[in-house]
Amino acid sequence: MAQPRTTAPDRAPDRAPDRNRDGEARIGSAARIRGRIHGEGNLVIEGHVHGDVAVRGDLTIAEGATVSSQVIEARALTIAGELEGEVNASGPVTLAAGARVRGNVRGSAIAIDEGARFSGRLDCEFDLPPELGGASRTEGRARVAGRR
Repeated sequence: MAQPRTTAPDRAPDRAPDRNRDGEARIGSAARIRGRIHGEGNLVIEGHVHGDVAVRGDLTIAEGATVSSQVIEARALTIAGELEGEVNASGPVTLAAGARVRGNVRGSAIAIDEGARFSGRLDCEFDLPPELGGASRTEGRARVAGRR
């Protein structure tokens, strides 16, 4: 008489429970976090964070999200929600329409979409147009307050 065979159910590949299929971590809209967040990959914040954020990937602060921090560090940063704090990005920073940002922003390039609100200091490197001195790399600093 044959013995019944038991088999383990098919298992999905291991992956962190807070990661979606694209490999980015997500803090959901119902989440409220107080404390430091740091990690290696991309992060999307849809909820509310009070504390420093440091990721080696791209950071997105989604519409409806709020982040209050002394320092935000990321490769690239897209802001559609609210942010208060200092931003240090090694890549580009984008303030989407509807974003509200209060603090200093540093990035390789900074784009502020129409409808975004920004109050603080912008710090990035840019090329001067030829009529202003040529193609040498110059560090630009601007103090900006108000609405764009």
